[in-house]
Amino acid sequence: MAIARPVRALGLAAIVMWCFFVWQLLKPTASLSSIGDSRLLPTERDPNLDPTGEPEGILTYSSDEYAPGPAGTARINATLLALVRNEELDGMLQAMHDLERTWNHKFNYPWTFFNDVPFTAEFKKRTQAATKAECRYELIPKEHWEVPSWINHDLFIESTKILEEQDVQYATKVSYHQMCRWNSGLFYKHPALANMQYYWRVEPKVHFFCDVDYDVFRYMQDNNKTYGFTINLYDAPQSIPSLWPETLKFIAEHPEYVHENNAMKWLTDNIRRPDHNTKAQGYSTCHFWSNFEIADLSFWRSKAYEDYFNHLDRAGGFFYERWGDAPVHSIALGLFEDSSRIHWFRDIGYQHIPFFNCPNSPKCKGCVTGRFTDGQAWLNKEDCRPNWFKYVGMG
Repeated sequence: MAIARPVRALGLAAIVMWCFFVWQLLKPTASLSSIGDSRLLPTERDPNLDPTGEPEGILTYSSDEYAPGPAGTARINATLLALVRNEELDGMLQAMHDLERTWNHKFNYPWTFFNDVPFTAEFKKRTQAATKAECRYELIPKEHWEVPSWINHDLFIESTKILEEQDVQYATKVSYHQMCRWNSGLFYKHPALANMQYYWRVEPKVHFFCDVDYDVFRYMQDNNKTYGFTINLYDAPQSIPSLWPETLKFIAEHPEYVHENNAMKWLTDNIRRPDHNTKAQGYSTCHFWSNFEIADLSFWRSKAYEDYFNHLDRAGGFFYERWGDAPVHSIALGLFEDSSRIHWFRDIGYQHIPFFNCPNSPKCKGCVTGRFTDGQAWLNKEDCRPNWFKYVGMG
């Protein structure tokens, strides 16, 4: 009998160990929501298909604290910003109605409209009627809008012909080149923004689909974020062939500006679209689609960015090529900023034709969860968000 007890004990231990082994094999894996956004999703899966919610660290709001005008004591120095022409009034009103309905009617942040010509009385009357918040109407100084003196007119004309032959959109429109230059390095110098720290860029005809119940500007401030985006795309490499070489010249002269936690790998990835990397001479062409951007103006006002913009401006690519503010902003952020301070607003449903950011949320109406394009399937390959998540994450 004395020998039987150890045998039984060993048998029981063996059964316990076997059960533990089987449980390890069959136990359910942790869900994405339980392990946080630090775990990368498969690069070809739209993360908006997965459960999501508002970002962490947000504060609830009191309607009294965000009342229109001086009574709104909780607002910080921020504005909704739009570069818009008088003839784009209907498209601007549509965008305003969407953003007011989903967000700004709760927070009443002011709207600041910019134009290179004076706004009409009708534009002012109808836009002000679309919001309870203050509206400001600003004229762009001529010296900020005109073609700079160092641009050779004949070379510009010849260059635009080459761009047009390569199917580069808006290549021959002087006003488009002027707009790209202004959005890249001059808008934040306007006196109307002198006391502003944050802005949310809004363009005519864009759509917003989701109710957002927190102050996005305060979220940026409280969480030390510099830049927020919704959509991340590949650019047309034929529009920016010398942008990356000029950038490399600049950082060779100023290596001190490159942040140790940069996003260089995102900027130079040559795996998913090697054709773009080759044609853009080493630049992946990935960029934040800047028709939506929520940003801290301090970054554009920094010496690193000012010196970078001035270098590019003198190189002439805003006119001899078609350098857009989106790749210029994106390259600067990817090199000179801590990548952890760049935030994907996955909870803000957004569309600028033909692309969408459609979250999986009951707060969203009017867009299909995970939808990226307007139905043209070939455009799905333009999605560069998987690259961002691969190299940087979803912060």
